Amino acid sequence: MIPAASEAAAPVADRLRITEIFLSLQGEARDAGWPTVFVRLTGCPLRCQYCDTAYAFHGGEWHDIDAILAEVASHGVRHVCVTGGEPLAQKRCIGLLRRLCDAGYTVSLETSGALDIGEVDPRVSRVLDIKTPGSAEVHRNHWANIALLTPHDQVKFVICSRADYEWARGIVHEHALAARCEVWFSPSKSEVDPGALADWIVADRLPVRFQLQLHKLLWNDEPGR
Repeated sequence: MIPAASEAAAPVADRLRITEIFLSLQGEARDAGWPTVFVRLTGCPLRCQYCDTAYAFHGGEWHDIDAILAEVASHGVRHVCVTGGEPLAQKRCIGLLRRLCDAGYTVSLETSGALDIGEVDPRVSRVLDIKTPGSAEVHRNHWANIALLTPHDQVKFVICSRADYEWARGIVHEHALAARCEVWFSPSKSEVDPGALADWIVADRLPVRFQLQLHKLLWNDEPGR
């Protein structure tokens, strides 16, 4: 973990509250399997009932962006994922994403979809997690984000039940999501049988990609993995 930045080390405008920075395998979406540095920002305005990173809601330490980039560089890989919590809840996340892109990394952003993605650098692959009714946060979806999606971006649905699946299937069709970007369906752990979800997708010929979270298969929910 990088040393905390002192008050004198960097202006407040150049600092972010960080829960952890670590090297692991990307566990989901387009870059699954790649060695990836994860930059987990602290804080989230949502409380999804299945959240596996509640430890990032509070705490963390302030670090300046130069120190964050130095820590990322020390791991020697080209993929970087900025996640949370909800990373866009910290406005200075936008600057961090731009700096990572400028440094030549392949950058992805894992975001809840509750906040505006319009200012995110277009070089970033925005992985938009559209909240289903089963998440208990469906009312937080910022639907205007859909019009901003490009083929470089991705959409994820965490499916908690058959009703969730049918709801998500409707959203995919209503917004022609598969024509905009890649769409992923994931089973909520312990709530939906992965085989059942796979069967539903195949039966409906739904133009989405099924995924299991690789990091959970390998390391369960261990923080920093």
